[in-house]
Formats: sequence, C-alpha cells, structure tokens
Amino acid sequence: MKIENRQQLLIALTIAVGVLYAADQVVIEPMFGWWKTRAKTVTELRAQVKNGRRLIQREAGLRSRWSQMRTNTLPENPSLAEQQTLKAFDSWARESGADVTGITPQWNNDSPDYLTLNCRLEAAGDLGTLSRFVYDLEKDPMALKLETVELSARDTTGQQLTLDLQISGLVLVSQSQSKP
Repeated sequence: MKIENRQQLLIALTIAVGVLYAADQVVIEPMFGWWKTRAKTVTELRAQVKNGRRLIQREAGLRSRWSQMRTNTLPENPSLAEQQTLKAFDSWARESGADVTGITPQWNNDSPDYLTLNCRLEAAGDLGTLSRFVYDLEKDPMALKLETVELSARDTTGQQLTLDLQISGLVLVSQSQSKP
C-alpha cells in the first residue's frame, strides 16, 4: 500500500471515528436518556392506573366507611362538641373506675375544612382501670384520636398510676359555618 493511500485511509478513519463520536454524543446518548425517562414514566403511569382500578373496586366500601366517619365526627358547634367529649370522658371514667383529675380542651383551626379539639386529660387509678379507660376511648366510634399516652407511678410500689393523654377530636366544617 502506498503512503498516500495509507494517509488518506487514516484521515478517512479519523473522520469516521469523529462522526461516530459526534453521532453518539448528539443522537444516541440523548435517545437512550429519553427512552429511559419514557420507560420510567410508563412504569409510574401503569402503577397509577393499577392503584386507580383498586380504588374503583373498593369505592363502595370506602364511601361507606367515609359516611360512617362523617356521622361520628363532633358537632360543628364548639360548645356542643366540648360537651359531647366531656360527657364521653365522664362515661368512660365511670365505666372503668378511673378518676379523671383534669381536662384541658383547646381548639385548633388548621384548615378551612375541619377543626380539631385537642384535649389534655389526666386520670388516676390502677393499671386495670386506666387500661379499661383507654380501651373504652379507643373502641368508641366517636372521632377521637389518641395522640400521646404517658403513664407514671404515683407511689413506690406502682399500684397507683397517673395517665396523661393527648386526644384530638375531629369537627368537619360546612362552608357556611363560622369558625371559633
């Protein structure tokens, strides 16, 4: 092979490699990136469709549960809501034998759609009465949630206990209702 032909061949190969490199950087790499992004998007959309189908299948049960939850919320009137909650605390205390020593209610307006009645409750008794009190609170259908539970001993043997609860109650607000 002649030197001139060899130089032309090397120049042609260098240009071909440069063109392939440029094509890789400009066309192939962006296409792979686009393809990976598209595949990820398709996977996410399939998961959303699957989740949506499951929700549609469970619609009747979810609507029934939501309806039940709405009927068990506290009344929109703040004084009635507090009264209902205090009556429930008194009822659970009588049933369990716990001695409620303090209740501190406080209203929170976190959203235009709902209010929360936060109550700090202190009760005293033995382990059986306090556990029965918490059980009664939890099994009641009223829209109350135990946020925190703290149990401490009042005597050295641990027979007399103090229970501190942070409880929140839900009030769903209609659009025409003014907030406290």
